[in-house]
Amino acid sequence: MEKVILLCVLSICLSPVHTQKFFFSPKWGPIGYKVHEERDGGTAMDEIIKANEFHASQMLDGTTSLREGDIAVSSGRRSKVCFARSCLWSKSVDGHVYIAYSLSPEYSETETKLIKQGMENIEKGTCVRFVPWTHQQDYIDIQPKSGCWSYLGARGGRQTVSLQNPDCLQVGVISHEFMHTLGFVHEQSRFDRDNYVTIMWPNIWRDRVRNFEKFRTDILDLPYDYGSIMHFGMYAYSQNGQPTISPKNKDIKLGQASTLSRIDRLKINKLYKCGWYQSF
Repeated sequence: MEKVILLCVLSICLSPVHTQKFFFSPKWGPIGYKVHEERDGGTAMDEIIKANEFHASQMLDGTTSLREGDIAVSSGRRSKVCFARSCLWSKSVDGHVYIAYSLSPEYSETETKLIKQGMENIEKGTCVRFVPWTHQQDYIDIQPKSGCWSYLGARGGRQTVSLQNPDCLQVGVISHEFMHTLGFVHEQSRFDRDNYVTIMWPNIWRDRVRNFEKFRTDILDLPYDYGSIMHFGMYAYSQNGQPTISPKNKDIKLGQASTLSRIDRLKINKLYKCGWYQSF
């Protein structure tokens, strides 16, 4: 009972920043973020983990939960689970894939520019184009909800992409979530990942082991991409500051902080049959 009272007092008295530091101490929650950031500069997924572990519950509401840390999955009649297949956005007769979006008015002008930079990151060298929503039936609704997350692929109708401000408003994080929107899971979720990386299970925070599951997704006949913006960092969900993912090639850095890799762009172009863009 005394511990409960102490926690209540701390949550009231500490500022949000101090509260976050307290609950991310070795005694109270997932650690390793500061340690690995100093070692390798961090990845987009590292930033997502920090935001989501503090802000976003693993269960967003009664019917929607987060899988792999930032992929929203709903139960119920309208849910689509695209881990084992692709749920593609429609392709226009002009060869482009137009994804309509609406943007919350809560975002500032600077934050809006960052979100559009994330869109441009996806568009560069691919046939994907983000366009403001007017009347399209299927579109993404970008909102500053709790944490950074997206549904996987096209669900049909309006679907939320959460980019909380300011935690999720980094170009790499935004691009990562839009890759989920296009239908891509994390790179180390590939069914053949054990040929390229070793998962260090004892180092993973106990409640987050499921985030390292494998899925039989379409790898599009492309090589494993250590430098994908969709790859977990080496210390993702570490409970002791030690690596949770170790590349078989020890000289390789895992993940990406801000830009799509060349193979990320090839993935988009192959999945959406982007014609001449496939030679990018």
